[in-house]
Amino acid sequence: MIVVVKKEHEQKQFDNLVKFIKSQGLEVDVSNGAHTTILGLVGDTSKVDIDLLLSLDIVENVKRIQEPFKCVNRKFHPEDTIVEVAGKKIGGTNFNFMAGPCSIESEKQIISIAEEVKRAGASFLRGGAFKPRTSPYSFQGLREDGLKLLLKAKEETGMPIVTELMSVNHLDLFKDVDIIQIGARNMQNFELLKEVGKTKKPVLLKRGLANTIEEWLMSAEYVMSEGCKDIILCERGIRTYETYTRNTLDLSAIPILKDLTHLPVIVDPSHASGVAKLVKPLSLASVGAGAHGLMIEVHNDPKHALCDGAQSITPDAFGDIVKSVNVMLPIVNKDLQL
Repeated sequence: MIVVVKKEHEQKQFDNLVKFIKSQGLEVDVSNGAHTTILGLVGDTSKVDIDLLLSLDIVENVKRIQEPFKCVNRKFHPEDTIVEVAGKKIGGTNFNFMAGPCSIESEKQIISIAEEVKRAGASFLRGGAFKPRTSPYSFQGLREDGLKLLLKAKEETGMPIVTELMSVNHLDLFKDVDIIQIGARNMQNFELLKEVGKTKKPVLLKRGLANTIEEWLMSAEYVMSEGCKDIILCERGIRTYETYTRNTLDLSAIPILKDLTHLPVIVDPSHASGVAKLVKPLSLASVGAGAHGLMIEVHNDPKHALCDGAQSITPDAFGDIVKSVNVMLPIVNKDLQL
């Protein structure tokens, strides 16, 4: 349920209204927009007397939210959420590149790639230390040692880092990670989502392999309900019957999400296609559809990559994508964050 407060109101009236709502056993989320203030009521609102609220001078309107997701709902928070990390803004009119290797292989590899993608226009360094693989015999990442190397690259280049958390047991190791990524396979690991939400760190939540948009937003709701406001949604393709690509990129999800939620939406064209030559056209299509950023896998030697070499592009190819995207950004009213 949301309560729309009149533009002209006294602070004492406002405080009394919030106090009254909380006395009903509900939590209140205050969203101050440019033209209106909205109170989001979280909890069992079935017993709330709407007529009573509407009779108050300070209240302009009261609406029940029909969708099962509340906190992430745009009705709850009409203004776009801007996630700020290390001075860089994600969401709204801001556009970001997150780039780096699928998995961290060595100190030389991660630092050299970090330097090249930063030079080309990336504002965040992505890299996998803990790798969820379909086969137990595939390379699982360098794990804690890989995380240390990623932090070393952060220190050397000044780039904030994004990396995937797979287990609550590893949470303490992520204290210096700027954005915690929840991968597709863990999108509905609800215990993990709750614990990550409690950290209040920015979270990048990838869509599950075969999950609906509503299920995805409900997972974001789990994170936000624990107090984390800084959530970035990442469309990375869904599983369909098509075999020419690794997954099928759902471009329609971008405008749908922008209508349903206030959270920023980025796209991972690397996992969406699984094919390096498709990364550029899918990147440009994502920008046109309104994405707030791109997460791209970049490797200095894709043919010999220990993980997902087929979908990784070279630093030069990444630089070419950045140049092409830069041409499009003014058309979609966005500015590149560096």
